[in-house]
Amino acid sequence: MSTDDWDMQISETQLARLTRDMDEAHQETLPAMRASALDLAEEIRARRTDEPRDAGRRRFLLGAGGAAVALTLAACSSSSKSTSGSSPSAGGSPASAGASGQYTGDLKVVALATALENQAVGAYQAALQAAQAGKLGTVPPAVANFVTTAMAQHADHAKAWNAVLTGAGKPAITDVPLSNQADTTAALGKAASVGDVAKLALQLEDQAAQTYLFAAYNVTSPAGIATAATIAPVEAMHAAILNYVLGQYPVPDDFLPVDKAASPTLLTV
Repeated sequence: MSTDDWDMQISETQLARLTRDMDEAHQETLPAMRASALDLAEEIRARRTDEPRDAGRRRFLLGAGGAAVALTLAACSSSSKSTSGSSPSAGGSPASAGASGQYTGDLKVVALATALENQAVGAYQAALQAAQAGKLGTVPPAVANFVTTAMAQHADHAKAWNAVLTGAGKPAITDVPLSNQADTTAALGKAASVGDVAKLALQLEDQAAQTYLFAAYNVTSPAGIATAATIAPVEAMHAAILNYVLGQYPVPDDFLPVDKAASPTLLTV
């Protein structure tokens, strides 16, 4: 199929409006996201192994926070399912899956989130470069605006997560230390239309949103739950808009699934 054979399935006016709504939601969540990220860094610094009294409170907050996130994200989700081999089991904790190296416990989840955000930034940047080089055919201005906006939002999320890492005395993650990055880069290199890029971006956005939901159920820190819960709905909006662009109108789930969530075992640090 030639690059000119692909047609966007919604109007540019509709996409521009959706992008504007998405950015408004992002801007509204920024203060809470940054505050909860700072709280998370402080919690990690202050955490002691001899605090069993906090365990029950954290489990309660974890359950309540996770349920709230699931209900919020369900409205933005698609009923389509995937059985990716990188997905964690719903019965386990991402912090216990391959928790080795300098990022352990909740920091393992934070490192994964940072890497996923960097991966999305890189993917959108590569898409813009391909468009500028004429490799994707005609790119509607509204599409370029969506890509630029989503990329900036992922960069904001990565910055917040990196603040947690550095606040806990760990190195920031500025690249993409994920074992699936080579495949992602290769897929981007093969993209021949805006539709191809949109399909790949949708996979990344679904993965990010569901990873945050899984984290909200499995991290031990209330501030970690709050940070994931603040970011996840924005990621879900990215995915919903891409579904509309592709003509795959999302059918809301009762609860957002986690079958596409990334596992910390993807981390190569």
